[in-house]
Amino acid sequence: MGNKPRRAAIGEMWINCQVCKGDLFRDREVKLNSSGMELMNLAWANESATGLICWSCGYVHLFVNREIRMYRVDK
Repeated sequence: MGNKPRRAAIGEMWINCQVCKGDLFRDREVKLNSSGMELMNLAWANESATGLICWSCGYVHLFVNREIRMYRVDK
Protein backbone atom coordinates (compact mmCIF):
# COMPACT_ATOMS: atom_id res chain seq x y z
CA MET A 1 0.00 0.00 0.00
CA GLY A 2 1.18 3.50 -0.60
CA ASN A 3 0.39 7.15 -1.09
CA LYS A 4 2.43 7.55 -4.27
CA PRO A 5 0.85 6.95 -7.68
CA ARG A 6 1.42 3.49 -9.10
CA ARG A 7 0.34 1.48 -12.10
CA ALA A 8 -1.56 -1.75 -11.55
CA ALA A 9 -1.81 -5.00 -13.50
CA ILE A 10 -3.43 -8.39 -13.30
CA GLY A 11 -1.17 -10.80 -15.12
CA GLU A 12 -0.24 -9.15 -18.42
CA MET A 13 -3.26 -6.79 -18.42
CA TRP A 14 -2.75 -3.18 -17.26
CA ILE A 15 -5.66 -1.65 -15.37
CA ASN A 16 -7.18 1.68 -16.43
CA CYS A 17 -9.84 3.69 -14.62
CA GLN A 18 -13.37 2.93 -15.82
CA VAL A 19 -14.38 6.59 -15.45
CA CYS A 20 -11.50 8.77 -16.69
CA LYS A 21 -9.25 6.11 -18.32
CA GLY A 22 -6.34 7.14 -16.05
CA ASP A 23 -3.66 4.57 -15.29
CA LEU A 24 -2.33 5.75 -11.91
CA PHE A 25 -3.74 4.50 -8.62
CA ARG A 26 -3.13 4.24 -4.92
CA ASP A 27 -4.23 1.06 -3.20
CA ARG A 28 -5.72 0.06 0.13
CA GLU A 29 -7.42 -2.91 1.73
CA VAL A 30 -11.23 -2.67 1.84
CA LYS A 31 -13.43 -4.86 4.06
CA LEU A 32 -16.49 -6.33 2.35
CA ASN A 33 -18.73 -6.19 5.41
CA SER A 34 -22.06 -7.96 5.54
CA SER A 35 -24.83 -6.90 7.89
CA GLY A 36 -25.17 -10.41 9.33
CA MET A 37 -21.54 -10.58 10.32
CA GLU A 38 -21.73 -7.06 11.76
CA LEU A 39 -24.75 -8.04 13.88
CA MET A 40 -22.89 -11.00 15.35
CA ASN A 41 -19.74 -8.91 15.99
CA LEU A 42 -17.83 -11.01 13.45
CA ALA A 43 -16.94 -8.22 11.04
CA TRP A 44 -13.27 -9.17 11.38
CA ALA A 45 -14.10 -12.42 9.53
CA ASN A 46 -15.50 -10.70 6.46
CA GLU A 47 -13.64 -11.02 3.18
CA SER A 48 -11.46 -8.14 2.08
CA ALA A 49 -10.68 -6.70 -1.33
CA THR A 50 -8.04 -4.47 -2.84
CA GLY A 51 -9.33 -1.00 -3.56
CA LEU A 52 -7.56 0.83 -6.37
CA ILE A 53 -8.28 4.53 -6.05
CA CYS A 54 -7.79 6.47 -9.28
CA TRP A 55 -5.17 9.16 -8.82
CA SER A 56 -6.97 11.47 -11.30
CA CYS A 57 -10.69 11.26 -10.47
CA GLY A 58 -10.86 9.30 -7.20
CA TYR A 59 -13.07 6.47 -8.46
CA VAL A 60 -12.60 3.32 -6.35
CA HIS A 61 -12.23 0.00 -8.18
CA LEU A 62 -12.65 -3.12 -6.03
CA PHE A 63 -10.80 -6.36 -6.75
CA VAL A 64 -11.05 -9.61 -4.82
CA ASN A 65 -8.40 -11.04 -7.15
CA ARG A 66 -5.17 -11.39 -5.17
CA GLU A 67 -3.04 -11.37 -8.32
CA ILE A 68 -2.97 -7.57 -8.61
CA ARG A 69 0.54 -6.21 -8.83
CA MET A 70 1.48 -2.60 -8.23
CA TYR A 71 4.36 -0.95 -10.12
CA ARG A 72 6.27 2.22 -9.30
CA VAL A 73 6.07 5.05 -11.78
CA ASP A 74 9.43 6.46 -12.80
CA LYS A 75 9.30 10.20 -13.40
